Amino acid sequence: MGAAPLRIGVLALQGDVREHVRALEASDVEAFGVRRPRELDGLDGLVLPGGESTTIAKLARHFEVLEPLRACIREGLPTFGTCAGMILLADRIVDGTADQETIGGLDVTVRRNAFGRQVDSFEADLEMIGVDGSVHAVFIRAPWVEQVGDGVKILAAVGEHPVAIRQGHLMATSFHPEIDGDGRVHGAFVDLVRGR
Repeated sequence: MGAAPLRIGVLALQGDVREHVRALEASDVEAFGVRRPRELDGLDGLVLPGGESTTIAKLARHFEVLEPLRACIREGLPTFGTCAGMILLADRIVDGTADQETIGGLDVTVRRNAFGRQVDSFEADLEMIGVDGSVHAVFIRAPWVEQVGDGVKILAAVGEHPVAIRQGHLMATSFHPEIDGDGRVHGAFVDLVRGR
C-alpha cells in the first residue's frame, strides 16, 4: 500500500481555482478549494491564485481566514502565490491601496500592476530555474518584484524584473502557470512540498 497523496489546497475566494486544482492533480496530488480556517487543517501545501489582491484580502478577512493563513505560513506551510497571490505573499507593496493588507512571508517588495493594465497583458517564453525547458508565461495586469531580501532566490526574470522567486517554503510567480495546461511550474511547487 502506497503513501497517502499530498493534500494541497487552493484558496477559493477568487481567481482560477479550478485551473490550479487541475494543474496540481496532474502532479498526482489531492487538490481542492479552501475557504474556511478549518479547511487549512492537515494541508501539505497551499496555492494563492491570481485575481484582485485587494479583494482577495478583504474576502479573506470576511471569511476569517486571513490570520489563520498568516499563521500557517509563519509555521512553514509551503505556499505558492501566482500574480495577485505573489502580492499577497509580499511583505511590502508599491502602488497598493492605502488600506491594503497582505498575508506576508516573502521578504520582497512587489509593485502592483507593474507591467500595465489589462490591455498591456502579454505572453513570453522564459527560462525558469527548477523547470526544464522554457516556460510559456501569461502576464495579466501582472506585478513584478522590485526588491528582494537576502534569502530570496530569483527563478526567472523579464528584463531586469524578477517574475518568479522562492524563499524557503514560499514560491511566487507574476504570471499564470495554471492557464496553459503545462503543469511543470506546479510540478516544481509539488517538488518543493515533497522536499519539506
